[in-house]
Order: sequence, then C-alpha cells, then structure tokens
Amino acid sequence: MFSFFKKKKVVPHIKLTGIIGNIGKFKKGIDFAGQEEIIKKAFSLKKISAVAISINSPGGSPVQSHLLYKFIRQQARKKKVKVIVFAEDVAASGGYLIACAGDEIYANSSSIVGSIGVIYSSFGFKDLIKKIGVDRRVYTAGKNKSTLDPFLEEKKEDIDRLKNIQLDLHKDFIKVVEESRGSKLNKSSGVELFSGEFWSGSKSKELGLVDGIGNANDVLREKFGEKVVIKKFEKSTSWLSKKLSASNNNLLDQFVNILEERSIWQRYGF
Repeated sequence: MFSFFKKKKVVPHIKLTGIIGNIGKFKKGIDFAGQEEIIKKAFSLKKISAVAISINSPGGSPVQSHLLYKFIRQQARKKKVKVIVFAEDVAASGGYLIACAGDEIYANSSSIVGSIGVIYSSFGFKDLIKKIGVDRRVYTAGKNKSTLDPFLEEKKEDIDRLKNIQLDLHKDFIKVVEESRGSKLNKSSGVELFSGEFWSGSKSKELGLVDGIGNANDVLREKFGEKVVIKKFEKSTSWLSKKLSASNNNLLDQFVNILEERSIWQRYGF
C-alpha cells in the first residue's frame, strides 16, 4: 500500500564524445579540465543508484585519458557508488582506457573496442624540400632538441628513444586494463589482447574487455526498473567557441583540424 510513495531510482548519465585532448586552436576534445565539474556534479546527486558514462572516442592524449580514469575512480570510491560504462561507436585506445573506470562495461555488438597500444605518426618532407630547392637550417642547444624533425633525415637513436617512451606508456595502459578487468580478461583465448588490435563489441565480450551487450537506456532500465530517472550530463559548447569556429578567418585552421580529427576516427572505420 505504500508503493505509491516509493521514490524513483536516479542514475546520472555522463556523455564523453570526441578526440581526447586538444584538437585545434579553438576546439577542445575530451579533457580533464573540461569534464571535471560535470563529473563532480553527476557524482554529487543525492541518493543515486549508480553513475552511467557513455564513451564515443577513438582515443588521443594518454595523459588526459589517465587523469579522467583516475578522477572517475576517485569519485566512485568517495561516493561509494557503482560506475557503469557504455561504449558507443568507438571506445578505443584512450577511449577504452577511460572505459576501464567502470565497474561494468557494456557495448553495442557493432561497437569498436580495444586498441590497447600507443601510436605516433608524422610525415617526412626531406626529399620534398630538396626537390623544390629549400634548405633546412636548425640550430639547437641540446643535441636531441630536433628529435624526429620531419624535414631532416631520421636517426636510429631518435626512433629508439621514441620506442622506449612508447613502451613505458604501453605498460601503464596494460596495468590499468589488468587492474580494472582482472580475472574477467580471457587470456586463454589465444588472442593477444595488448597488441593494439581492436574488435567488435561481440568479440570484446568473448575476450572479457566488456561485460555485456546493450545500450544505456535498456541496461539501466533492466537494472533499476522501467521508471528509473536518467539525468544527462554533457559538456555544452560555449557561444564564443561556436562563433570562433564559424569565423571565416579560421578556415585554414578548421580544415587542418578536421583532417587531423578525421584521420584519428578513420583508423577504426568511421
């Protein structure tokens, strides 16, 4: 007879969408500074049943990925609340690292998940500038200051130095995944989980990278009832950012930013 007065369960839902880190002069992707207050507000709601986080990101800055991962876990411990993560189109590289902040991870069967690795890419213009008659003149204090200059010949010691840094970053990434997923990881599958390869949501479930297949609304209603209140938290774009992005004076910057952003997404077929 008292069910009428029973309060509805509340789940704040944070949405993280885009490249991780800065991706242009006036355009920011997912970063700690931009998301800290939103995450705090979501965890600060009274008597919440859990915190849901949807991620749609191909990765980006390893530092920002780690900062967000650690902050989400800190808030979860402080508020003693469970975190449920949902991979949308892509939760790859740094996007998957952030997803590991979840006590449970869900994906669509067609989501792209994984890419547990580190990448650096650039171009070499040495032959091009020689062909058009341009001399590259570089003066440094510190013999390694011009490491991997795209207009100079590659040096083996520069590549070796970069590889060592990448190995350190890769170890950090693997540690986060192993601590987060623990015994859920299917290490007897014969698949190398930390090679940088990525998989569909269905395959990721087989490998233990995610816990189940489903979207946020369906899973949250199944867990907390049809009448669960899902409160959305998402960073809005400021009026100034929109105005600056639309300015004709920044067309070249915009074009370069779009190319850079698209190249990151297209690694995963998007």
